[in-house]
Amino acid sequence: MIVRKLQDCIDTERQMKSENWNSVRLSLKDDNMGFSFHITTIYAGTETPIHYQNHLETVYCISGEGEVETVADGKIHKIEPGTVYILDKHDKHLLRASKEMQLACVFNPPLHGREHHDENGVYPLEAESVTD
Repeated sequence: MIVRKLQDCIDTERQMKSENWNSVRLSLKDDNMGFSFHITTIYAGTETPIHYQNHLETVYCISGEGEVETVADGKIHKIEPGTVYILDKHDKHLLRASKEMQLACVFNPPLHGREHHDENGVYPLEAESVTD
């Protein structure tokens, strides 16, 4: 059994930050679960273009408010506590936070933990070669 506390992972190699978000990666590929699990904070007033070409993701909103826009059709979906959105088709999207949002995120395949979005909003499939 693996037991981790969110607070114990903050400000460690398990936390990745950008100007729009920070993500605490509680379960990663090396835990051998077949998925990774993260608690991610999206900062208020930001817009983040994302296109997970190599991963599927499910996102559950714990707190805050925002919206997700699917680029292909321009549909905008309100995100608020209790909302889940599932990127089951590698959907290219824009994530906007009107109030700081805390999200629980699951990735398949799992992340290694050091990934950052590239210029297209993509995480690489294998991140062993990713450098900070």
